[in-house]
Amino acid sequence: MSRQAQATQNTITLKGSTKVVTEFFGYAVNSILYQRGIYPPEAFQQQRKYGLSMMVTADEGLTKYLSNVLQQMSEWLLQGVLQKMVLVITSVNTKEVLERWTFDLHTDAEVLNNGNVPEKPESEIMSEIQAIIRQITASVTFLPLLNDPCTFDLLVYTDAASDVPTEWEESDPRFIANAADVKLRSFTTKVHKVDTLVSYKADAEG
Repeated sequence: MSRQAQATQNTITLKGSTKVVTEFFGYAVNSILYQRGIYPPEAFQQQRKYGLSMMVTADEGLTKYLSNVLQQMSEWLLQGVLQKMVLVITSVNTKEVLERWTFDLHTDAEVLNNGNVPEKPESEIMSEIQAIIRQITASVTFLPLLNDPCTFDLLVYTDAASDVPTEWEESDPRFIANAADVKLRSFTTKVHKVDTLVSYKADAEG
């Protein structure tokens, strides 16, 4: 009888962690755009990821835009200069910011400087990411309805010293006046940690 054994992947490199985080950002953005109806449902197709059925855009222009943003974010992650990504949802009619999805990023300085890679089972990382995606999906139960047609922007925060490509432009933080915050779960690869928070315009009468 022959016996097969498979080694469990417990260590994750800076490069491996960067891939995990970049992929997560891509799926998280797609999930938010789908759940919040920023694009029509027919602009998305189903994909299997993290043990879940994920909705991913089939819109060519949006796919290209997200791909370019994620590629640049991946480079900033490798350099350890990425601080956060914010997805801002704005009313097309009033230009008012209605929602801010903030993904705060913390990079382990020791891994960057010394290359010491901590251990964490890949299955645990995937489980933590799955929990966040489930929360994004469930967000429609507590977030106010978006009655206006809406558009979105991605804001990326980096260290002041980092190089910013010419096609990127400076932006103000686009904060929401009278905001209510809901903290979602976090995940960590032990190299990068991502904290998730959604802010939305609270009812002024509430």
